[in-house]
Amino acid sequence: MDGMVTGHVQRRAQAAIWAAVLAALGLLLGCGVWYRLQAGRYARYGASIALPPGALARLPMEIGDWRGRDLPLAEKVVQATDTDDRVNRVYERPASRHRVSLWVGYGLRLRDLTPHRPEVCYPGAGWTMIGSELVELKAADGSMLPCQIHRFQRGGLSLERIAVLNYYIVDGQYWPDVELLRERASRPDTDAHYVAQVQISCPDTAFRQKSKQVAREFASDSAPAILSLLTEAVAAAKAPAGAG
Repeated sequence: MDGMVTGHVQRRAQAAIWAAVLAALGLLLGCGVWYRLQAGRYARYGASIALPPGALARLPMEIGDWRGRDLPLAEKVVQATDTDDRVNRVYERPASRHRVSLWVGYGLRLRDLTPHRPEVCYPGAGWTMIGSELVELKAADGSMLPCQIHRFQRGGLSLERIAVLNYYIVDGQYWPDVELLRERASRPDTDAHYVAQVQISCPDTAFRQKSKQVAREFASDSAPAILSLLTEAVAAAKAPAGAG
């Protein structure tokens, strides 16, 4: 009897082990299939339109009553951004002395731009997020611009605060955050040909706590110019050689 009980227990234990092994294999296989599906979807971004070097540099230096100047980036910084083309500028309103920093990064692959988000990069540089909101602005051309505005601070007695407005342009459409990009990429019936990230930052200390409003105003004024430049650059890159 004892032998029969022992054998039964052993068989149950072996069955449980095999069930665990099969479950683990199923999980691994499932994850492998999911990864390949996701990789295939994101790979579509790898076939995006390649712009000529310096295409984004044609963004106007004068946008409304804003005046811009380029801020050169070190080669190491350029490589760290994982962008294929970029603009890094300061724009200022001479009358009010309002000033913002503008970053536009163009990428051929969604996965290269997703890590470079304000909510990731700023805390990594020692800033603490103190607020974030999703807003929809009216751009200068009347279109609606969905975006995110984050607020960060750092320091002790000499406290610094900054507002960072962020959005993406995907195939001519404004997108407020990367989660919506991932959602779109997960759908098999969609495809993307280019992705650009726009980031506008403005410190509180310079404008008496009006940084968020200043960033909003510049975003509204500049969005049509940025979108128009991207649309024209991508159309030119797609045109057959010798066309036009």
